[in-house]
Amino acid sequence: MTSTGAPTAGATLRLLDKADKEIVKLDRAIVGAVYKFQHEFRKNPEAPGFDLKPLKGHERLWSARVNREYRALLVRLGGNDWLLVSVKHRGHVHRNLDRLAYGINQVTGAIEYVDLQVVEDDVLGTAGPGARPEPSEPSVPEAVAPETPLFAAYTAQQLADLGVAEPLIPIVLKLTTDDELLGLAEYAPRHTGEVLLRLRDQVPYEQVMEEVTAPVAVAAEESPGSIRGDEWREAADRSQAVVITDDDSLRSILEEGDFGRWKVFLHPTQEKLVGRRYSGPARVGGGPGTGKTIVALHRVKHLVDHLPPGHNKPVLLTTFNKNLAADLRSRLLSLGGPQTLARVDILHVDQLATRVVSEADPGNTKRRIDDTQALREWRQLLVEAGENRWDAEFLCDEWNQVILGQAVASRAEYFKARRAGRGRSVSRPDRAEIWQLAERFTQRLDVKGLETHRQVAERAAQLEMARAHRIEERRLREEERGGPGNIHAESGTGAWLRHRYRHVVVDEAQDLGAAHWKMLRAMVPREADDIFLVGDTHQRIYDNQVTLGSLGINIRGRSAKLTLSYRTTREILGAAIGILEGTDFDDLDGSTDDLAGYRSVLHGGRPSLRSANSWDEELDLVVEQVHAWHDVPRESVAVCVPTNEKVDEVVARLARRGIMATKITGDGARGAEGVHVGTMYRFKGLEYRRMVIAGVSEGLVPRSAVDAWERTDKLRHRRELQRARSLLFVAATRARDALTISWNGEPSRFLRPLGALGR
Repeated sequence: MTSTGAPTAGATLRLLDKADKEIVKLDRAIVGAVYKFQHEFRKNPEAPGFDLKPLKGHERLWSARVNREYRALLVRLGGNDWLLVSVKHRGHVHRNLDRLAYGINQVTGAIEYVDLQVVEDDVLGTAGPGARPEPSEPSVPEAVAPETPLFAAYTAQQLADLGVAEPLIPIVLKLTTDDELLGLAEYAPRHTGEVLLRLRDQVPYEQVMEEVTAPVAVAAEESPGSIRGDEWREAADRSQAVVITDDDSLRSILEEGDFGRWKVFLHPTQEKLVGRRYSGPARVGGGPGTGKTIVALHRVKHLVDHLPPGHNKPVLLTTFNKNLAADLRSRLLSLGGPQTLARVDILHVDQLATRVVSEADPGNTKRRIDDTQALREWRQLLVEAGENRWDAEFLCDEWNQVILGQAVASRAEYFKARRAGRGRSVSRPDRAEIWQLAERFTQRLDVKGLETHRQVAERAAQLEMARAHRIEERRLREEERGGPGNIHAESGTGAWLRHRYRHVVVDEAQDLGAAHWKMLRAMVPREADDIFLVGDTHQRIYDNQVTLGSLGINIRGRSAKLTLSYRTTREILGAAIGILEGTDFDDLDGSTDDLAGYRSVLHGGRPSLRSANSWDEELDLVVEQVHAWHDVPRESVAVCVPTNEKVDEVVARLARRGIMATKITGDGARGAEGVHVGTMYRFKGLEYRRMVIAGVSEGLVPRSAVDAWERTDKLRHRRELQRARSLLFVAATRARDALTISWNGEPSRFLRPLGALGR
């Protein structure tokens, strides 16, 4: 080791974003050597075995021995502070050293590192003999002019002003295909990748500057232009880098997959959303795989970190079902540890409503039923009453959306109730009949000792709204008196008269109903950082369409959208978006939402479309496909089908062919091993490396009964078709690397944009 500026014993070691992706691709033995290296290096980088020295011609880039064959490349930030940027074979370290470009980005103020030779070889294919072969394409006559570069409309200075890594700009200006762009995004700093993908999506330059660059740009007084002794350490704090504090911190990044990375390597846009102070409710949208749930979890940790000391749980984290709530609990524990978990209430929204109602009525022993069971009760009621004018689906929806949704308590109130968006109009005599049937239905449930989750949610909302009203009345009285009154005044529930939470964070917000939102609004005071929600209406799988502003949750001016998918390949994403073709979606606030600019940074094979003559033949196709994916763990493969009956048939057929499979139920997968099989509803929030969606036949997706609504209720017909599309969209975007879609007979109409044809 050279003596110039030699560090002393003991070191701070940081890991730069994307260095982990390079490390995890190495052989397991080498990864093990990296674990040992970082452990020993943090103790004493001066140990002779490291042979630590600067690379020739580089002041800050140093090399250290990992084992006999591999070397670590580290940027020396100053003193004992080091940034691990790469691990390479020793034969590649000292060759063509001017290819190693690193520095502080003048716009973002972050440290960036790029091996230009690797980028040029892998992205532009300039390595000569042995370079990666290009996909076969029809030959092009020599007379045809070369393709126009993708970014020919921009100057090098314009790209630099947007924060594109300057060493990469010459390569960027050579790109001519989307494949090359996606390849570059794999190696480029995340900010550079997002800027380029937005520009490629025809987003105006000024909009990219405003939405992507401005939020992460350093202020003029923080500009890294001046040379000071600590500018590299300050830049490291602004970088996508994490301090390795112990052996487990590196292991979790490398071994926990995407979540392990996202625990520490948030995209700058995501990080800004997590740490921002909002003057009121805020919403983060985005397509599947863009990191919405990760943002929500980091937001929870951020809120907890800024709480005053205490032992209560002033932060609520909620979602729409218990499986997702359990997953959120596990991830938050991994992210923030027991100390974060101890300050957070994690409940699915119906569980929360049940708690509120049980506090007010502890003797209630009624059994809760879901919408499917409620619909069965409506059907039985109509049969017993000999009623054939109204169908059960319409009455069930009217009861849920209008009577419960507006807390209608009397016949007179129902006559005045708004029915906007219900589609089918009803006269005053019609309302009288419907109200009579609704009363009989409510009595039927009471006699049977049943109540629906929607009933419970509405009761909870009314209880919490009454509580909030009492809190506001007390506040006004205190203002009049000029000081607090009896601070021990209690509410009717026996709890102190105060809001239950200071902050509410909601995941999968698109699937909550109006009653849920009324309850949540009342549970938290109307203050800064009160409600933070993430969701995507393209993934709505329940008929809960709400306008948040009408429920007291004003997100106008506090909405943001994530556009980069880190989970699903570009090819799978394109097919999934095709499923949604021709359908409009709301934004939870009375306007429309779309997936404009939604792009993937991953590249892979096109989804496979396969047809069969019968369901039995299609089952054989499923088995054949799962067998073909023998190179990945069975738990990384899933089969999705439209009905529970088909789930059982798939599990049985796989078992007969020697393939272990486990059924996904409302409580999650029944077993820890085997291919996961379930209905489309069960795959919400899950992800797999490879996936089969089977039974995507017309009459099943969407179910044939949906089209009956086209004659009697066009609005209901449109909503049911949209929900069926969303279910298929959700299923398709669970796949990361490979997707196969199959059907028998006539393919679903939703597959036509993908080119699916019947036999």
